[in-house]
Amino acid sequence: MDKDFSKHHKIIANFRGEVNKNSFEASYSAVTEHLNKTEKFLLKMELKRLAGGCARSIDLRGLVNGECQLFDFQGQTHFLDDVAIATFKENVAVYGSYTFGVYESVKNAKNSFRNIYQNEKVTPSVVDSINNNNKSGTEKLQYPAKLNFLANYPNRAEERMNFAIPITLTVLNKQQLVTTSIDLSVKGIKFKLINDISLFKGDQLSIAFTGLEQEFQFSKDDSFYFEVKNVLRDSGTQLIGCLRIDIPENDSFERFLVGYIQGNKRRYKINLDNSLAALQTRSLEQYALVKLNELIIFMHSAKGDMNKISPRYALTTKNNQKLYQYWHDEKKRSALHYLINAERLARLNVLQQQGKSLLVFSFIHQHKGDKFFYTVDEEQLKHDNAFFMQFLAFAASKTSFAITALKSLTIDAEQAYSPFTLSTALTKQQNYLNPPLTNEVNDILAGLPYAVTATDVTGTSDFSDYQALGYEGIDLDRLKSLRQKHNDKESRVDEITLSYGHQRQEVRFKYQTPVSIESEASNWSGLSADFSVSGLKVDLENPAVLSKGDIVHLSFPKLQKITSAFDLKQLPYKIMRISKDKKVVNLRVSVKEHQHIGRSFFKLLIDKNKNKLTPDEYAMLTPGLSGALRTLYAVNMEIPTAMVQSSGSRYKVENLVVGTHGYQSHKNLLSAMLRLSDRHGYYNLYPLLGNLQVSNLIDQHMKKLVASDTAVSELIYIAIDASITDIEKSVTIKQVSELNTPQMRNFFIKNALKQGDFYSLQLKLSRSDEAHMEHLNPELAYIGSYAIHRGKQLEQDIYSVAGLVQLIDVTQETLLRYKLTQ
Repeated sequence: MDKDFSKHHKIIANFRGEVNKNSFEASYSAVTEHLNKTEKFLLKMELKRLAGGCARSIDLRGLVNGECQLFDFQGQTHFLDDVAIATFKENVAVYGSYTFGVYESVKNAKNSFRNIYQNEKVTPSVVDSINNNNKSGTEKLQYPAKLNFLANYPNRAEERMNFAIPITLTVLNKQQLVTTSIDLSVKGIKFKLINDISLFKGDQLSIAFTGLEQEFQFSKDDSFYFEVKNVLRDSGTQLIGCLRIDIPENDSFERFLVGYIQGNKRRYKINLDNSLAALQTRSLEQYALVKLNELIIFMHSAKGDMNKISPRYALTTKNNQKLYQYWHDEKKRSALHYLINAERLARLNVLQQQGKSLLVFSFIHQHKGDKFFYTVDEEQLKHDNAFFMQFLAFAASKTSFAITALKSLTIDAEQAYSPFTLSTALTKQQNYLNPPLTNEVNDILAGLPYAVTATDVTGTSDFSDYQALGYEGIDLDRLKSLRQKHNDKESRVDEITLSYGHQRQEVRFKYQTPVSIESEASNWSGLSADFSVSGLKVDLENPAVLSKGDIVHLSFPKLQKITSAFDLKQLPYKIMRISKDKKVVNLRVSVKEHQHIGRSFFKLLIDKNKNKLTPDEYAMLTPGLSGALRTLYAVNMEIPTAMVQSSGSRYKVENLVVGTHGYQSHKNLLSAMLRLSDRHGYYNLYPLLGNLQVSNLIDQHMKKLVASDTAVSELIYIAIDASITDIEKSVTIKQVSELNTPQMRNFFIKNALKQGDFYSLQLKLSRSDEAHMEHLNPELAYIGSYAIHRGKQLEQDIYSVAGLVQLIDVTQETLLRYKLTQ
C-alpha cells in the first residue's frame, strides 16, 4: 500500500542520512511525538527505505529540459543533465552513498517535464513568481549554437602522442628555457611557453629532451634543431608547434622515436584533436549537402577564354530538382545558359565583391509545343525602371514566374580533395572510399574557374505584390526581344547527383556480346555479362585454366564489325577474380588506363549513350569527379544550415554549418547572432527560435516529415534594434503568414529599417537521410581504438541528427519589392 508522505516532507528532509546514526531514535521520537503510533511507524519505515542502497540506473534523456550526458558513479552509468548531476552529488554527500533517497530526488528534479507541466496548471501569479525566482532573463533569451566550418581536413603526416616531459629550449639569443612538452611525433613537438618570451612562425631553436634521458642515451650537449610552424596565444601562455629540421641520414633518435611512440601510444594516447573535429564536421557535411536547396552550377571556360564560359555540370539533390527541371526546354535539354551567360557572370563577379546576389526574374511561354524563356536581372534594366516594373508585373501574371538569386564562387582546384585524418593508419581496404584525385579529374577541374549557386527565392506573396505594379502599355516588341530559344550549338550540361552512397569506382552496364579469351595458346569463348570503362565480367562456355593475376588477351568479334576506328583484338586484361567453377571471370585493363584501346572504345560507347544513363551512373564515368565537385562546394558554401538533433522525445538546435571559405558579410544575420550571444565563440539562435510559433513549427515538421519528402518552406521577418541591450525588446520575429496584407508587411519593414536592421529569412526544413557510415567508419574506428568513450559519444551525436533547416537570406529580394511597391 502506497502512503502519501508529502505532508511530512520537512521531517523527511531533516532526517536525510541520519537513520544509521546512534542518535536517530531519540531525535526521531522527539520530533514525531505528536503523531499516532501507526503513522510514526510508517514514517520511520519510509526513512529507512530512502536510506537503503539503490542499484537502479537513472536515464533522464527526454524527461528533463536539459542536455543529458554520461555520468559515472562507482562504476554505474547514468544519463543526467547538469541540474540532475548537482542534485545527485548533493544527496550522495548527505546520505553517504547511492540510496533510494538519492534516486527519487534526482528523478523529481525541478526541470523535469512532469514538474514543468504541473507548474503550468498553477495560477499565473504563482507561475510568474516561480519564473522570477528560478529563471533569469538570459536563460530564456540565449539559444547557443556552435558554428562548424566544412573544410579539407588536412591529414597529419605522423601520429602525435600526448606526452608531457621536461625539455630545455635554446632560442636564437642563446637564452635557455625549461618547459614541458604537450605532444610528440617523430619529427614534431608541441609545448607550452609563458608570454614573457615570444616566439613567431619561422623562428628556429634547439631542444634538449631532458625527460627522455632514462630512455635514450644522448651524447653530451645533444640538442636537436626545430622550426616554429604555428603559435596559438592565450591570455598568459603560448602553444607552440615545431617541426624538426636538419635531420641527418639514418638518425638514431628518429629511429628511437618511431619505436617509442609505436610502443607507448596506447598508454599515453594519441592526440586525436584533428580527427575528432574532422569527423564531427564531416558527418554534419554529409547530412547537409544531400539536402541542399540551391542548385550548384560549375562553369566551364573553353581554353581559358572567359568570353566563352558556359554551364557544364550541375549538382542536384531532391530539394533542388524542381529548380533544375525548370531550366529545361521541351526536349529535356538544359537551358541554364539562359540563366547564366558570360555577360551575367561578369555582373555577378562585380556583385560578389560586394557580398550581394544577382536577382533574375523569369517566365516561360509555351507555343506549339516549344518553350520560350524570358529572363531579366535587376542590373540589366536598372536604368529603365518603368519597363523593369512592367516586365515584373507581366511575368508575375504567369504561373511559370520565378525569381532566382545567383551568386558566383571563385573555384580553387586545390580545395577539391578532403583526405581522411588517419595519418598512416588507413588500411588498403579503406582506400577505395576516398582515393586521391586522378589526373583526369584534375584536368577537368582546371577548366572550371567558377561555380554559381542558383536559389529559388520565389514567395507566395511575390505574385500579387509584383502584379500590383501593373503592365498596361508594355512595349511588346521590347518584350519579344528578351525571348530566348534553344540553340543546338549550345554546350550540354551534365547532371551529377549529390550523394555519398557509391562504393564502386566505375558504374557497370549490363551488355552481352561475344568475347574470346586467349592465354598461352589456349582459347575460351563466352559472353560479356556487364562492362565498365576499365573492366568487364565474362561468362565462359567451358571452365578455364586461369588464376587470379593472370594476364590474358581479349577479342570482341561482334563489336569489331561495328567499328573500324578501334582494333578490338588481342587487348591485354588482368584477371581480378575467377569463380570456383572457373566459368565466371572478372577482368580489368592491365596497362596505363589512357593507353588501353579497350578503355577508349568502351568510354566512347558510353559517351554516345549518355542520354540513357541516370545522373548517378554518369557521375561514375569519371571516378572521383562527383566527390571533387561536392568538396569544392562544401568548403565554399555560404548559406548556413542549422542541424536539428533529437534529444529523447524533443529536438534541439545547437550546430550551424557553413563552408570555411564561404563569404560571410559582417552585416548578415550570422553576424547579428554572434553579437547577440553572451558566450564567446557561440551564436545565439534567438532570432530563429525566440518566436514560439516558429520554434513549434520546426518541432511539428520534424515529427511529420520523412526523409523522402522535399523541403518545406517558411518565410519569417526579423527586426533587430542594436541600440537596445535587452534581447527580448531588441529582436522582433514574425511569420510572414501572420502579416497577410501588403500594408502590414510594408509597415513591419519600414519600422525595422527605421529602428535598425531588417532580415527576411526563408527557412527550408528537411528530414535528414540516414548517415552513410562507410564514409565515417574509418575515422570513427580510429578514434574508438584510442578513446572508446569519445568514439561512442561521437557515434551517438551522428545518429542523433534528425533534420536540418537551411537559413536562406532573401532580404535583397524583399527590400527590392518593398522599394518598388512603395
